[in-house]
Amino acid sequence: MKYPDNFLTPTGMINPEKFGNIRALVAIFNLMKKHILLLVAFIPLLSVAQENAAIEQWRGPDRNGVYPDTNLLTHWPEKGPELLWVLKDIPAGHSSATIANNTIFLTGLSDSVDVLIAADINGKLKWQIPYGRAWHADFPESRCTPTIEENRGYATSGMGDVVCFNTENGQIIWKVEASEKFGGTFGEWGIAESPLLYKNTVIFTPGGERTTMVALDKMTGETVWMSEPLNDNPGYVSPLLINRGGKDVIISVIEKHAFGVNAETGHILWDFDYGSYSNSEGWNININTPLYDNGEIFITNGYDHKSVMLKLAEDAKSVALKWVDSTLDVHTGGVVKMGNYIYGANWMGNGMGHWVCLEWSTGRVMYDQKWFNKGSIVAADGMLYCLEEKSGNLALVEPTPDYFKVVSSFKVPYGSGPYWSHPLIKDGVLYVRHGDALMAYQVSAKQ
Repeated sequence: MKYPDNFLTPTGMINPEKFGNIRALVAIFNLMKKHILLLVAFIPLLSVAQENAAIEQWRGPDRNGVYPDTNLLTHWPEKGPELLWVLKDIPAGHSSATIANNTIFLTGLSDSVDVLIAADINGKLKWQIPYGRAWHADFPESRCTPTIEENRGYATSGMGDVVCFNTENGQIIWKVEASEKFGGTFGEWGIAESPLLYKNTVIFTPGGERTTMVALDKMTGETVWMSEPLNDNPGYVSPLLINRGGKDVIISVIEKHAFGVNAETGHILWDFDYGSYSNSEGWNININTPLYDNGEIFITNGYDHKSVMLKLAEDAKSVALKWVDSTLDVHTGGVVKMGNYIYGANWMGNGMGHWVCLEWSTGRVMYDQKWFNKGSIVAADGMLYCLEEKSGNLALVEPTPDYFKVVSSFKVPYGSGPYWSHPLIKDGVLYVRHGDALMAYQVSAKQ
């Protein structure tokens, strides 16, 4: 080992007076080596953390209508939980809210343009930005619930524009007229999809003859993959991401097909003829995100369309029909699974519907009960939250297969139009959107 001259005596021996400095240098070198090794080990962890950044999205973390909040009220006062605030006169829409970074995000319709709306956690409007072409025919009000990841948000418009925006100020980062770009088609009411994020991509379903589903780079909007075409119109369904046998699969429903896509490559793994279970007039108006649990997929939609339970193969490459139900055909309000039971509301014409419970494993009808009207349903802390769509009655319901057990209820007081927006619960607050109004209710049991 060669030492600097001042560390040696004239005879070439180590100078004892300088030896402490050598030991210090060795200690510093060892410390630096340790930190370099720690940094090298941290780099892949940082990559995983970025990939698994929290995503706020349609119907909760898993898109199944179940929110993770706990310590919530088990019953409400006679007039309902405390109304914290109401934000009135926002652009009308049927989207739910998404909440991230102490900001509430929605979409709405203004002068034939879909707009993004942001409010602070106290209900004060922060900004409002046009982002895409709205649907031009019946029921043009915005329906897309924005998807938020860190400081970026994603939304679709009624005419199939996909955008990425800055959540701080609403600035559009990139925009793709995706329906035109991919030769997409439309159902009777345009596009209602809430974007799904997967790793570095954002998923969209244009349908048509060129492709069925596409993945765009979430940072740039460039095309990552295009699935095979199923030659079908898109539905109004927001897709679901699941994992089966170590394989990530995107499940969705278009006009006549339920299908599963390899999330990495875009290859369609399986395709089920869901259209053959429609009503006698062949209506295939599919709106609801499927439910998934332990290799089984429940699909339900309204207009007397039969519901089906599918069994997904271990390799995720095929499905088999397990059972069929003709009682629970959910119109727009979604379904939730609690224990071994499915809860939702059926369609008995556009103006009526009952609340229904099915046994997950068999499809057996546990109850079929009238309570005002059909509507939307979510869950949190072991309770159901049911909002009927005609008059705005909102109930806290105990999930029992015996009967529709209403614990407390009240009537939503503000807004206009049908009550189609799904409620959500975040940080002990229940958010209810009704057309041009958004309300926040305190439902936390902590005071």
